Amino acid sequence: MAVTDTLIDTLFDGRYRIVRKLGTGGMANVYLAEDQELGRSVAIKILDDRHAADEQFVERFRREAKNAASLSHPNIVSIYDRGEAEGTYYIAMEYLDGRTLKELLVRFGPPPVKIAIGYTRQVLSALNFAHRYGLVHRDIKPHNVLVDSGGHVKVTDFGIARSESSQMTEAGSIIGTAQYLSPEQARGAPVDKRSDIYSVGILLYELLTGSVPFTGDTPVEIAMKHLSAIPEAPSKKRAEVPRGLDLAVIRALAKDPAERYQSAEEMDAELARIEQGLRVSDETADAATAVLAGSGIDTTAVRKAPVVTTGAYRRPPYGDYPQPVRRRPRWPWLLALLVLIAAGVGTFFLVDFVRHQAEANKLVTVPFVESQVEALAVEHIREAGLKPNVQREPSADILKGKVIRQEPGPGEKIPRGNKVTIYVSQGPPQVAVPNVVGMSQSEAESLLQSKKLQADVHTVPNDQPEGTVVAQSPNPDSLVDENTVVRINIATGPQPVGVPNVVGQSYGDALAALQNLGFAVRRQDVRSNEPAETVTDQSPPANSAQPQGSTVTLKVSRGPSTTAVPDVTDLDQDTATATLRSAGFQVAIQERDTFDPAQDGIVLNQTPRGGKQADIGSTITIVVGVLVEQPTDTTPTTPTETTTTTVTP
Repeated sequence: MAVTDTLIDTLFDGRYRIVRKLGTGGMANVYLAEDQELGRSVAIKILDDRHAADEQFVERFRREAKNAASLSHPNIVSIYDRGEAEGTYYIAMEYLDGRTLKELLVRFGPPPVKIAIGYTRQVLSALNFAHRYGLVHRDIKPHNVLVDSGGHVKVTDFGIARSESSQMTEAGSIIGTAQYLSPEQARGAPVDKRSDIYSVGILLYELLTGSVPFTGDTPVEIAMKHLSAIPEAPSKKRAEVPRGLDLAVIRALAKDPAERYQSAEEMDAELARIEQGLRVSDETADAATAVLAGSGIDTTAVRKAPVVTTGAYRRPPYGDYPQPVRRRPRWPWLLALLVLIAAGVGTFFLVDFVRHQAEANKLVTVPFVESQVEALAVEHIREAGLKPNVQREPSADILKGKVIRQEPGPGEKIPRGNKVTIYVSQGPPQVAVPNVVGMSQSEAESLLQSKKLQADVHTVPNDQPEGTVVAQSPNPDSLVDENTVVRINIATGPQPVGVPNVVGQSYGDALAALQNLGFAVRRQDVRSNEPAETVTDQSPPANSAQPQGSTVTLKVSRGPSTTAVPDVTDLDQDTATATLRSAGFQVAIQERDTFDPAQDGIVLNQTPRGGKQADIGSTITIVVGVLVEQPTDTTPTTPTETTTTTVTP
């Protein structure tokens, strides 16, 4: 089965209606789907068909579902279902309408320092919970952290998480993402919860500066830096980062796990102190000082550098290779002959190589191309026998499409065929306008300032809470020049409205009147002698001023509790019963013997009597005549009343 966009608008596994693709990962595709059984939106992660037959990937996929399903925490994505269908495996999980931290960093750059700390503390809360259950995530990075529109963080992707008590390596493999690996992961050694602390340190570093502390051209080069490079303090890249936060990040990045925070809870407590403006602990200050002094640096990192294999790094399976045993050649004459032949052939090729190399290494003068248009500059560089390398960057001074500067500089002598890098103007620096609708005024102004934009604040009446941004111009994601003024409309809150008098009205009319004025309505049914569905009372009272959207409680009559009992004497039993029932009463029937044919089946008496008030739903007893034969003797007799009682519903 090919897991492609042909899944959209189909029913997967007979239950999940696929709506749209949310993203693609290294081994799976994620879709938004509707759970047809429970009527809710879910994110369904479906293993790519390329990996569905690979037991290693299938096991990792199963492990992700098992690990995450066992963790119920506000900062961990919930797993609802997992299974196998249509030739592949899937996980149905909580759908979070938001973006990953990586997407936010790419689009908006580093957030304000306070927000960066808040995001990190939520990640630590999730890890603290997972660590208590013995699970180490092993792949903490911005790509695996989701953020909703309210700033709520959820950690996902427990695919390579393992029990802390288990062997954490996989046949020498280093599992994880190179930029976020702990030193022990880079060695392919067993890891514990302190490895997650190191990755959180990398994540916080990136949130503060927009870049990771260690980079390189290959995963091996990056892994070696985790082992042997000293991280630069975040404040060196972003001056507003406080000194205490510098120390907290550096301690988390200690090479030696013993010098890091020993738990997510400990690091979270440190960040809480920093948020409050308090100084960091002595342990953190000492550990950070040691890290910056080179503590834990692996001077043998180059020798021990892991070997890259498909999907992981692997260490050489053996130690130092044994030295070969020196032996005297058995055929020295043959070796001498081969040397002579090789020397002759080598000399020929060496001369030819030197000739070509000399031609290639001939020095040429770098032409002057600054302020030229890109096409002309490229042409001049090529005419000089050099290779143009075009880089683009914004400039407020140089027109778009012209060369700002060049490296090497004009007039320098360099070998023919070398590169000359030219930096071409993209025009004035531009920035994407962030979406600030729904934020508080202070949050919006802070975010705009961080993007080098200016806030133009206007207050407007609006039903949103006071101080909330309800509109902006230019629109979100618009590209504008730096220092552009962005208008933001701030709500002054709902305006008070007079509550109308609806007592005595029908509930339907009262409901319509209140909702038209923007009120919410709550109904309470009460007993009353007023007609049913009539409003008997309201709260707040009429003519009081209340905010739009507030709730007005209406008391509504269920109808009178008593009514007059119909007089059904002299009516036949069926007619009397129907009459009483239509009036809302129960009916009990008693029979009385009678010699008079005219009284047969006729109501002779009733209790309560006709016209008396009685509770609706109460029972009315009627006495019905039953004809019996006259005795044959001459002794006068009196008809008797039977004890039989029949109650009709």
